[in-house]
Amino acid sequence: MPKNPPESVQLHLRQRLNAHAAERWPQLTRVHVRFRAGFAYVDGEWEGGERLPLCRLRFTGVLHTWGFALYQAGDDGYRDGILPSGLPAGSAEEALDCAGDLYLRPHAPRGSGPTRVAAGLVLLVGPPASGKTSFVRALIARGQIDEDAVVSSDEIRAEFLGTSPADADPDAADARIFEERDRRIVARLAAGRTAVAESTNVTPKARARLIAIATRFDAPVTMLRFTPDLGALLEQHAERDRADITVADIRASAAVMARHAGAGQLHAEGAHAVHDVPGRRQGTTPAEAAAHFSFA
Repeated sequence: MPKNPPESVQLHLRQRLNAHAAERWPQLTRVHVRFRAGFAYVDGEWEGGERLPLCRLRFTGVLHTWGFALYQAGDDGYRDGILPSGLPAGSAEEALDCAGDLYLRPHAPRGSGPTRVAAGLVLLVGPPASGKTSFVRALIARGQIDEDAVVSSDEIRAEFLGTSPADADPDAADARIFEERDRRIVARLAAGRTAVAESTNVTPKARARLIAIATRFDAPVTMLRFTPDLGALLEQHAERDRADITVADIRASAAVMARHAGAGQLHAEGAHAVHDVPGRRQGTTPAEAAAHFSFA
């Protein structure tokens, strides 16, 4: 019989899931996790004490990666599932959100208002074609942020390289683009203004560079995650008609996101707050997603 993970891992999982639920699923008063035969069974508790089975996690031996099985109410059992990343395993927070989208969203509290984003550095975290640009355009159109707050690597690339990026040395071009991005972010934070870093930011290395800048100015870091399932991601990529990004690029970036951009890991890296941005998977338009947030 498979063994349960060490007590320290069990405690860490409970703490992570409860911290994430407090932020993402406030209708729950607590998340219960019980371990048996190498599996972690996750239940949500409503106010009043009623408990709802959500999912089952399988310890893979890696702290931030858990196999996922969704609770099946009809069978009163669990069935192995696929996370929005297109993978059968990912962070515990992704698993909770996947189950929550099915079982908890209909019970979301009414009138709870938009999620408040603190003034500081806002990192958009998501693969290409995950909806980041459409989201920030909606924020600007709604007057929630000013256009100058958005520091886009793609826009800087277009400014520097014009319509012939293939003619430039890619390493030198990237270095120049990211130096300029950092300069613009520094200028915003130094003036006490919010800067929205619009790039993929799916790797810890990319995020660490930006977090270090925020730390210099004692600016809080909010990370907004974009997590469409792989099918929706590829569909959105096809709609964009971007010749410079391939399907293989999309798949690779989504895989990196699944491994290295779970909510727990982002908090561990220094994020003050982590929020998931709803999208096509939830039947949400960019304007509706923008309405979920307000900016200081």
